[in-house]
Amino acid sequence: MKSWSEFLEQEANETYFVELMEKVGVARRLGNVYPPEEDMFSCFKLCPYEKTKVVIIGQDPYHRAGQAHGLSFSVKPGQKIPPSLRNMYKELKTDLNIDAPNHGYLGGWAEQGVLMMNTSWSVQEGAAGSHKSYGWATFTKRVLAELNDYPEPLVFILWGNHAQKVAEGVTNPKHYLIKGTHPSPLAANGGFFGSQPFSKANDFLEKSGRGKIDWALQNINS
Repeated sequence: MKSWSEFLEQEANETYFVELMEKVGVARRLGNVYPPEEDMFSCFKLCPYEKTKVVIIGQDPYHRAGQAHGLSFSVKPGQKIPPSLRNMYKELKTDLNIDAPNHGYLGGWAEQGVLMMNTSWSVQEGAAGSHKSYGWATFTKRVLAELNDYPEPLVFILWGNHAQKVAEGVTNPKHYLIKGTHPSPLAANGGFFGSQPFSKANDFLEKSGRGKIDWALQNINS
């Protein structure tokens, strides 16, 4: 495979994917679904296949208006920084002495090769997990199978039991799996703080000759 566009074209011909898109389409006609249709696969647009270095796996898109835009943990500029992301910023400061930006938009990471994907790629407004039975699990497994076969070493950052379970198919020994506690306020104090995922990722990337990620995000002027 040479590009995410090629991958999506292949999947579009699969029966499971046709049925999945039909279900999402019906849901959109009946109410608000996030992220918007044009943003559903934006993690692929912002992080091209050939540039991928780090994979961060989230669970469900944000289910409030204006938040989700296709990158796990990220929100659109102008939105309040969610609690899990706020904790990620705290750990970034402790780990690499990088100050938090004034926003929660993580596109700057994606453009450097950080693929931030969720395991459900759509959700009904106000109803967390509402589309997880639509067939997204099959799609996600196929994405991860492509990443498992990626020709260069990758870092997988797996926060929480859900991400670790989903990534069980990542078995290629060339890749580096960072497993840890989820950054959500309910779990973060159980081991997330002090886990140093950002520096660990960069150390591996540099040793692998792939070049580190600049985790510093620029402020956005209102």
